[in-house]
Order: sequence, then structure tokens, then C-alpha cells
Amino acid sequence: MRMIRLAYQNFKGSFKSYLSLILSLAFTVLVFLNFQNIIYSDSFSVLGEHNKEYVDIVVQSVSFILGCFMFFFIWYSTNVFLTKRKKEIGIYVFMGLSNQKIARLYLIEAAFTGLSALALGILFGVFTTGLFQMILLALSEIAIDIRFQFTLEPVVITAVVYLAVYLVFMLKGYFGIVRSSVINLISAAKQNEYVRQKTGVLLLKTVFGVGVLGAGYYLAIRKGGQEVINNVLIAVILVTAGVYLLFGGLLPFLFQRLSSNKRFLYRKQRAIWINSLIFRMKKNYRTYAMVCVLMVCSVTALATGFAMRYRYDNMVRFRNTYTFQLLSGRDDLAGEAESRIEKYSGIACRTEIPILGLDSSVVSAHDFYSQYAFVPYSGMKRLSEQAGLSFPYDEPGEHEAIRASHLNLMSFITERSNVELTIGGTAWRQIEETNVPYLGYLQEIMSFYIVNDRDYKDLLSYGQEMYTYNYRIEDLGAFDAVREALGELTEGEDSDTARVAIDPNNTEMDWIKVLYSLCIFMFLVFILAGGCIMFMKLYNDAFEEKERYLILKKIGTKASVLKKAVKAELFTSYAMPFLIMGISSYFSVHALENVMNTTLLSVYAVSVSTVFVIFIICYILSVSVYLKNAGITSA
Repeated sequence: MRMIRLAYQNFKGSFKSYLSLILSLAFTVLVFLNFQNIIYSDSFSVLGEHNKEYVDIVVQSVSFILGCFMFFFIWYSTNVFLTKRKKEIGIYVFMGLSNQKIARLYLIEAAFTGLSALALGILFGVFTTGLFQMILLALSEIAIDIRFQFTLEPVVITAVVYLAVYLVFMLKGYFGIVRSSVINLISAAKQNEYVRQKTGVLLLKTVFGVGVLGAGYYLAIRKGGQEVINNVLIAVILVTAGVYLLFGGLLPFLFQRLSSNKRFLYRKQRAIWINSLIFRMKKNYRTYAMVCVLMVCSVTALATGFAMRYRYDNMVRFRNTYTFQLLSGRDDLAGEAESRIEKYSGIACRTEIPILGLDSSVVSAHDFYSQYAFVPYSGMKRLSEQAGLSFPYDEPGEHEAIRASHLNLMSFITERSNVELTIGGTAWRQIEETNVPYLGYLQEIMSFYIVNDRDYKDLLSYGQEMYTYNYRIEDLGAFDAVREALGELTEGEDSDTARVAIDPNNTEMDWIKVLYSLCIFMFLVFILAGGCIMFMKLYNDAFEEKERYLILKKIGTKASVLKKAVKAELFTSYAMPFLIMGISSYFSVHALENVMNTTLLSVYAVSVSTVFVIFIICYILSVSVYLKNAGITSA
């Protein structure tokens, strides 16, 4: 009981010091709980079972990412907590406490901190679940009624995951103290890693880091076929490792070289903070790297969100190019079909074209479809004029084809020209790819190729020629009536006509809008996490530097000079991860452009600008807190 009472008194007395740590951990709990609540609530059931399943899969994937983030964030936070207890640990040794008792005291204090964060996170998480879902649905532009729902499952899962991770690092600190020597415990408060690193080691890290990072950048933007997904996964690993090596090698090397230049070092009070930054780099480079990786993730998440939304809008327009499509063996069906439609609605657009269907036993391509279709160049050019669609392509040469694909949400097949395919044992070459919806929904269920008229006639022997009739009606309110009228053409055992009807009110793809909203939240989570980590790091650095700044003040250094030095040091601390993040995120967004076949440069600029604003705010707050904690008064 005495140990618990002492631990409680220590926790209570240091609560203000631990507040930023507790709030940061509570924030991770709150976010994780809200995402778990989406899975167990029925708010998205109105979207239909299909959409709800997609939303749950996406949320579970996001929850896994948040779980990994929680793991590393708790790891960092518990290390911060242990560092802050070093001074007290030294005092307890002098008081005669054994390692086991000191470790037990640390364990109880860490438990108070962790449980406080868990309680706050769950409390605020429960109260914000409705708000979280409301914002999520508002961003998704999905109009449904939100009801407050509280179930134990999300709370239990969140608590179990958090406590399991937190317990691991509590025990790590506990056994670290138990196994430490008495001398190490006594000098723990004064131990640091303020050492210059060997130039040779830094150069080796620099060369290796630049090489690994460059390889990651190359794989991220490299185009290709099915191997692209492997390239992207390897690129993520290489870029993460490269960032860590860069902060552990190149940046310390550059600063040590700058400090060797006396003309540079002794101007504008640089000597006060440059050496401090160098000596701290060995201890802090992992933190800088972690923040940089988080910022790259935040920019990529926001870019993914906007790309998803842009792609969703285009996919809806693509699918609704035609309201009805008829596929028939008859070449004289147009008049009868149009007369049936015009009984109920005018026709805004009408096109027709012959197509040749071939199955997968005849065609071998880099993407797999059970059915492939070929259309003549002259017919496609005529269809584009009828539909008012752009068709800026020259007629393909012999055994050349232009692929007319559909809009995927994303495709890891990023090579779209000079692609080889085989038709009937003969080698062909895909010279271009277009996702203009010339054939509307049919382009989603079949892989279309545009070939020259002569090659089209030669291919007729490999398959069966059909005719497509495509219509977009003016009055969408007459959709059901027209669908029923055209459905009569497909009835009967002798009918060789099939009908495709695209309901304008279909919500099959609404889950993509939810995914867009989740990406926005992931952006906010990562960017706030990065800001919190930087703030906590600098917050602790201020206490460690307090004695040094007091000595500088005693020897006559003006407070205004110390303030400028602090501002320069903190500015550099924020600038390093920001600059590397800006470069790395450019390649990640460029890789996303290839996968989603869209332009995201403006999104990249907005994302980086947002990170910049957040960093400026964190920098201003950090300077204020640092000056206070380091004991530097105003000039």
C-alpha cells in the first residue's frame, strides 16, 4: 500500500507535466474507438449490404493501420515517460530502494498514466461517436438519420488492444530498471547521447540511405503490369528505411561539417544551438524520421481521398453515359427499340456499332477478362461523333490496337502503351489506352480493343459479331417504364437480345464516398500525431537544456540572444522533417497518380501547404513552451 500511495502522490504531483502525454494517448484511443464503432453500428446499413461490407472492410483496414500507429506511438510515449522519471530514479537509489522496488514504483506510475489516458479516451470517444459519424456522412454527402448508438464491443476491443500494447512497453521499462546496475541508475538523470558521431559511419549511412531512398522513389513511380503492386509495397519499405538512414546519416554529417566551418558557426549566435542540435541528433533522429514518415502518410492519405472522390464522380458519369444498352445479333433493331423508348421519354443520345466478341481462349492480354471485344476504327469514330465524345486517335496499323478500358477505382497495371497481347496465336501491340466511355457500362464488363477495319474483318472468323444499340433518355423519371418496354425485346426462347439498364439512382458505389471521408480523417490523425510527437520531444528537450541555458545567462548571455537561438534550433527541428516529407510525398503522390490514372499535383500542393500551416502553429507553441520550461525570460 505504501508503494501505491507513493506512486499516486508522484503521479498527482507531476500531473501537469504528464498532461500532454496523457492527452496524446487519449487522442489515439478516441480515434481508434470511433473507427471501431463504425463496424458495430448500423448507421451505414441504409447503403445496402454490399456497400456495408465494403465500408467494414475499409474500416477494418484503417483500424489495422491505426493499431500499428498506436503501437509505435505508445512505444514513443512510454520512452518519454521513462526518461522523465530518470531524475527521481537516481534519488530513490540514494534513499536505499532496491531495483525491484524502483521498477515496481515505475510500473504503478506508468499504470496510472496509461489508465488515465484510456479512461479519458473512452469517455470522450463515447461522447463523440455521433459527431464523428455525422461529420463522416456529411463529407460523404450521404443523407441518413444518425442515431446515438452505444455498444460494448468497440469499447472492449479498443481497451484490449490499447492495454495489450501498453502492458508490453510497461514491462519493457520494468525489466530495464530491474536489470540496470546501481551506477547506471544513479547517473541516469545525467546520461545522454550528446556525442559527435564518427564521420566514416555517417558517410556510410548517408550513401546507403540515399541509395535506399532513391530505389524506393524509383519503384514507387515505375510503371508496369502486375508487378507494380509488389513494387509499391517494396517502395514503402525502402522509403521508410531510407528516411531513417537519412536522418541518422546525412543530416548529422551536414551539421557536423557546418560546425567545423568557424566563419559559419560563430555568426548570428549559431554556436549556441548548432552544437546542441548535433549532439541531440543521435538521440532524436528516430523521432524526426517518425514524424517525417507520418507526414508522408498524411499527405498520401489526403491525396488518396481527393483522388477517390474525383474518381467516384468520373465513374458515375462513365456508368451513366447511356441509360440503356441492347446487345443483339440483329442489325435492324434500332427502329423498334427507339419507338418503344419514345413512348415514354425523348432520347438525349443514341449510338450503335458492331462488335466482335472473343473469349479468353483466343486472347491473351496483361489483364484477364472472360470476354474480349473488338470494334472497327471507322465504327468507333462514327460512334464518338454521335455521342459527342472526343476521339483524337489515328487509325492503328496492322496488328495494332487501342484499348478502350473502364475507370477502375485504382489499377496497379500502370503500363498503358507498347503492351504486348496475343490474338489467335499472333502477336499484337497495344499502342494506346483510353478510358473515354464510348461504350458506357459495356466497357466495364468486357475488355474492348479498337483495331483497323481490315484487321477487324480478319478477326471475324475467331468469334461472333453482335450489334450494340445505346441510348440515354431525357426523362429519368420514365426509367422503370422504358426498362419494362425494352425488356420485352429480350423475352422468348428465340430472342438473341440482351439488355443493360443503368439505374440513375443506384447507390452501389456509395462506399467509395465513405472511403474518401475516411482518408480525410486519416490525414488529420497522422498530421496531428506528427505535431504531438514533435511537441512532446521539444517539451522534454527544454527541461534537459534548462541547466545549460541558466549557465549561459550567468556568464552574461542576453535573454534576447538565447531566444533567437531557441527559435533557430526549433525552426531547424521542424524544417528537417518537413523538407524530406515534401520530397518523399511528391513521389508517393506521383505513384498514386499512376495507379489512379489522374493528376494530383494541386492536391499535393494543398496537402503540403496544410502540413506547413500545422507545423507553423506547432512551432509557435513549441517556442513559447520551450522558453518557459528552459527558464529563459523575455528580454
